[in-house]
Amino acid sequence: MPQFAANLSMLWNELPFLDRFDAAAKAGFKAVEFLFPYDFKAEDIAERLRRNGLQLVLHNLPPGDWAAGERGLACIPGREDEFRAGVAKAAEYAPVIGVQRWHCMAGLVPAGVSEAQARATWVANVRYAAAEAKKLGLPLLIEPINSFDMPGYFVNRPRQAIALMDEVGADNVFLQYDIYHAQRMEGELCNTIRELLPRIAHMQLADTPGRHEPGTGEIHHRNVFDHIDALGYSGWIGCEYKPKDGTPGGTDRGLGWIAAHGQTL
Repeated sequence: MPQFAANLSMLWNELPFLDRFDAAAKAGFKAVEFLFPYDFKAEDIAERLRRNGLQLVLHNLPPGDWAAGERGLACIPGREDEFRAGVAKAAEYAPVIGVQRWHCMAGLVPAGVSEAQARATWVANVRYAAAEAKKLGLPLLIEPINSFDMPGYFVNRPRQAIALMDEVGADNVFLQYDIYHAQRMEGELCNTIRELLPRIAHMQLADTPGRHEPGTGEIHHRNVFDHIDALGYSGWIGCEYKPKDGTPGGTDRGLGWIAAHGQTL
């Protein structure tokens, strides 16, 4: 049966970030993920994980200036030093918080930068990050993000990501398959998961339209979960959705989708 991790950047947003660990454990989750740890002390995050018996399965490398709209640096020529400094910052956190996977955001292709320039920069940066991750025993993940939500993002489709990963040539670089992004870009979820499963090290979910919990949109999540289970996928599926009920307590009220889809935490 699939294992679900609570995404603390999306769920329980009415609570301070560190209190969301407590909420996830209270709801029954055994694992969490989030976008970034860098605004908090590593020791504080580690303490919340320990006291709640939670695993930290994923977070992202530093993305540049997130508040200004930057969504990663890997494909941006001229910012390689900043990218490497971000990898070093993540490496300082890793042994303290016990993260199991890093996700490297590709970034938005700047105006005037050709596809070939962006590709060469991305490959070199990901190759560097993969080598640093390997020193820590970590896989490095690449996630295609749909071009409707994030226009200009360098990696949009799973097979595009696989081709880029092959060019990197590192044995610890894997695909982060987000069911929501994949549905928006191309559909064919079950066939694609079957084909690419050996390259997938993490999955995420949300329904569409709306990016809310399963059962609120068009994706037949129960069928997808059964398919993933039958294939023998043993990794985590991150619950990276915005609760449809956005009022305080809405995250907990919305968790009924788990039992409704024949799943447990």
